[in-house]
Amino acid sequence: MRYHNITKDDMLNGDGLRVVLWVAGCEHHCRNCQNPITWDINGGIPFDEDAKQEIFDELDKPYISGITFSGGDPLHTAHRDEVGELMAEIKEKYPTKTIWCYTGYDWHSVKNITYMKYVDILVDGKYIEELRNVNLPWKGSSNQNVIDVQESKKLNRIVLYA
Repeated sequence: MRYHNITKDDMLNGDGLRVVLWVAGCEHHCRNCQNPITWDINGGIPFDEDAKQEIFDELDKPYISGITFSGGDPLHTAHRDEVGELMAEIKEKYPTKTIWCYTGYDWHSVKNITYMKYVDILVDGKYIEELRNVNLPWKGSSNQNVIDVQESKKLNRIVLYA
């Protein structure tokens, strides 16, 4: 897996103060995407133990609510397993911290991915410029959903995060 940045004390990409991992690689190429530099699967730098420790150092802070995976697309098939392994490690080490994940895929195509059991909130769907709305919390266009993953899996229907 490769990544572009680790953002600290982020308040825009999920509830509370968060650390954000910006993963490289996206096949959606949404028009006027805010992060087109992250599209290249070979872009950025390799994710290594130092990067993982940087994330853990942030998650060790009691005021950090959790981690958000963004990009690019953390659910890109080229690195799903590596992202999933990192999510599993984070959930085991920090069970009270939340995991948010942004993806251009829709819920129905990713809900059965094995490591979705570690994700608390999923923001799904491609960014569609014509549906852009800056007043929507945690998403860029009105077609996207902010999904409570665990409730959705339990009830076998989309449950939106309020």
